[in-house]
Amino acid sequence: MFHSIVRGCAAGAAGTTALNATSYLDMALRGRPSSSAPEDVVEKVTEKAGYPVPESDGRDNRLSGLGALSGIAVGVGTGAAVALLHRAGVRPPGWLGGPATGALAMVLTDAPIAGLGISDPRTWSPADWTADALPHLAYGLVTYGLISAAHRHR
Repeated sequence: MFHSIVRGCAAGAAGTTALNATSYLDMALRGRPSSSAPEDVVEKVTEKAGYPVPESDGRDNRLSGLGALSGIAVGVGTGAAVALLHRAGVRPPGWLGGPATGALAMVLTDAPIAGLGISDPRTWSPADWTADALPHLAYGLVTYGLISAAHRHR
Protein backbone atom coordinates (compact mmCIF):
# COMPACT_ATOMS: atom_id res chain seq x y z
CA MET A 1 0.00 0.00 0.00
CA PHE A 2 2.85 2.39 0.81
CA HIS A 3 4.20 2.06 -2.73
CA SER A 4 0.78 2.85 -4.18
CA ILE A 5 0.59 6.02 -2.08
CA VAL A 6 4.08 7.09 -3.16
CA ARG A 7 3.31 6.42 -6.83
CA GLY A 8 0.04 8.32 -6.47
CA CYS A 9 1.80 11.29 -4.87
CA ALA A 10 4.33 11.36 -7.71
CA ALA A 11 1.57 11.09 -10.31
CA GLY A 12 -0.37 13.85 -8.55
CA ALA A 13 2.71 16.07 -8.55
CA ALA A 14 3.15 15.52 -12.29
CA GLY A 15 -0.54 16.22 -12.81
CA THR A 16 -0.25 19.41 -10.76
CA THR A 17 2.59 20.51 -13.03
CA ALA A 18 0.36 19.88 -16.06
CA LEU A 19 -2.47 21.84 -14.42
CA ASN A 20 -0.19 24.77 -13.65
CA ALA A 21 1.34 24.75 -17.14
CA THR A 22 -2.13 24.73 -18.72
CA SER A 23 -3.28 27.58 -16.46
CA TYR A 24 -0.18 29.67 -17.17
CA LEU A 25 -0.52 29.04 -20.91
CA ASP A 26 -4.12 30.27 -20.74
CA MET A 27 -2.99 33.37 -18.84
CA ALA A 28 -0.28 34.05 -21.41
CA LEU A 29 -2.55 33.53 -24.42
CA ARG A 30 -5.61 35.40 -23.16
CA GLY A 31 -3.88 37.91 -20.91
CA ARG A 32 -6.08 36.96 -17.98
CA PRO A 33 -4.88 37.59 -14.42
CA SER A 34 -4.16 34.84 -11.94
CA SER A 35 -6.93 33.91 -9.53
CA SER A 36 -6.85 35.16 -5.97
CA ALA A 37 -9.10 32.28 -4.85
CA PRO A 38 -6.31 30.08 -3.40
CA GLU A 39 -5.04 32.82 -1.09
CA ASP A 40 -8.61 33.84 -0.24
CA VAL A 41 -9.33 30.25 0.84
CA VAL A 42 -6.16 30.16 2.96
CA GLU A 43 -7.06 33.49 4.54
CA LYS A 44 -10.59 32.35 5.50
CA VAL A 45 -9.51 28.89 6.67
CA THR A 46 -6.71 30.24 8.88
CA GLU A 47 -9.04 32.87 10.34
CA LYS A 48 -11.75 30.25 11.07
CA ALA A 49 -9.11 28.01 12.67
CA GLY A 50 -8.06 30.85 14.96
CA TYR A 51 -4.59 31.18 13.42
CA PRO A 52 -4.82 34.01 10.88
CA VAL A 53 -1.81 34.91 8.80
CA PRO A 54 -0.26 37.82 10.73
CA GLU A 55 -0.64 41.36 9.46
CA SER A 56 2.78 42.37 8.19
CA ASP A 57 4.56 43.78 5.16
CA GLY A 58 4.83 40.31 3.61
CA ARG A 59 1.28 39.12 4.42
CA ASP A 60 0.07 39.10 0.80
CA ASN A 61 3.16 37.16 -0.26
CA ARG A 62 2.63 34.63 2.55
CA LEU A 63 -1.00 34.14 1.51
CA SER A 64 0.06 33.71 -2.11
CA GLY A 65 2.67 31.12 -1.16
CA LEU A 66 0.28 29.25 1.14
CA GLY A 67 -2.39 29.31 -1.57
CA ALA A 68 0.00 27.75 -4.08
CA LEU A 69 1.13 25.16 -1.53
CA SER A 70 -2.49 24.25 -0.80
CA GLY A 71 -3.02 23.60 -4.52
CA ILE A 72 0.02 21.35 -4.60
CA ALA A 73 -1.29 19.51 -1.52
CA VAL A 74 -4.68 18.95 -3.19
CA GLY A 75 -2.98 17.69 -6.37
CA VAL A 76 -0.61 15.32 -4.59
CA GLY A 77 -3.30 14.14 -2.17
CA THR A 78 -5.77 13.48 -4.96
CA GLY A 79 -3.13 11.45 -6.76
CA ALA A 80 -2.57 9.36 -3.63
CA ALA A 81 -6.31 8.78 -3.20
CA VAL A 82 -6.79 7.77 -6.83
CA ALA A 83 -3.81 5.40 -6.62
CA LEU A 84 -5.36 3.73 -3.57
CA LEU A 85 -8.67 3.37 -5.41
CA HIS A 86 -6.78 1.92 -8.37
CA ARG A 87 -5.02 -0.54 -6.05
CA ALA A 88 -8.41 -1.53 -4.62
CA GLY A 89 -9.60 -2.46 -8.11
CA VAL A 90 -11.33 0.73 -9.28
CA ARG A 91 -9.73 0.90 -12.73
CA PRO A 92 -11.87 2.59 -15.36
CA PRO A 93 -10.36 2.96 -18.83
CA GLY A 94 -8.19 6.03 -19.38
CA TRP A 95 -10.83 7.91 -21.37
CA LEU A 96 -13.02 7.82 -18.23
CA GLY A 97 -10.46 7.61 -15.42
CA GLY A 98 -8.51 10.67 -16.57
CA PRO A 99 -11.48 13.04 -16.73
CA ALA A 100 -12.92 11.54 -13.50
CA THR A 101 -9.61 12.16 -11.72
CA GLY A 102 -9.60 15.75 -13.01
CA ALA A 103 -13.22 16.20 -11.92
CA LEU A 104 -12.37 14.95 -8.43
CA ALA A 105 -9.50 17.43 -8.14
CA MET A 106 -11.77 20.20 -9.46
CA VAL A 107 -14.44 19.43 -6.85
CA LEU A 108 -11.84 19.34 -4.07
CA THR A 109 -10.57 22.73 -5.24
CA ASP A 110 -13.89 24.45 -5.99
CA ALA A 111 -15.92 23.18 -3.01
CA PRO A 112 -14.00 25.28 -0.46
CA ILE A 113 -14.20 28.29 -2.77
CA ALA A 114 -17.99 27.96 -2.88
CA GLY A 115 -18.40 26.80 0.72
CA LEU A 116 -16.47 29.73 2.13
CA GLY A 117 -18.39 32.21 -0.03
CA ILE A 118 -15.33 33.28 -2.01
CA SER A 119 -17.03 32.68 -5.35
CA ASP A 120 -20.27 31.16 -6.55
CA PRO A 121 -19.68 28.71 -9.41
CA ARG A 122 -23.34 29.08 -10.41
CA THR A 123 -22.50 32.60 -11.58
CA TRP A 124 -19.40 31.66 -13.59
CA SER A 125 -19.35 32.38 -17.30
CA PRO A 126 -18.52 29.69 -19.88
CA ALA A 127 -15.01 31.22 -20.13
CA ASP A 128 -14.61 30.93 -16.34
CA TRP A 129 -15.67 27.27 -16.42
CA THR A 130 -13.34 26.56 -19.32
CA ALA A 131 -10.43 28.24 -17.51
CA ASP A 132 -11.12 25.94 -14.55
CA ALA A 133 -12.05 22.72 -16.36
CA LEU A 134 -9.27 22.44 -18.96
CA PRO A 135 -6.38 22.61 -16.48
CA HIS A 136 -8.14 20.06 -14.27
CA LEU A 137 -8.66 17.82 -17.29
CA ALA A 138 -4.91 18.05 -18.01
CA TYR A 139 -4.28 17.18 -14.35
CA GLY A 140 -6.57 14.16 -14.53
CA LEU A 141 -5.17 12.79 -17.77
CA VAL A 142 -1.57 13.03 -16.58
CA THR A 143 -2.25 11.78 -13.05
CA TYR A 144 -4.48 8.85 -14.03
CA GLY A 145 -2.25 7.99 -16.98
CA LEU A 146 0.80 7.70 -14.74
CA ILE A 147 -1.05 5.72 -12.08
CA SER A 148 -2.31 3.29 -14.73
CA ALA A 149 1.12 3.02 -16.35
CA ALA A 150 2.77 2.31 -12.99
CA HIS A 151 0.23 -0.42 -12.30
CA ARG A 152 0.80 -2.04 -15.71
CA HIS A 153 4.57 -1.84 -15.18
CA ARG A 154 4.32 -3.71 -11.87
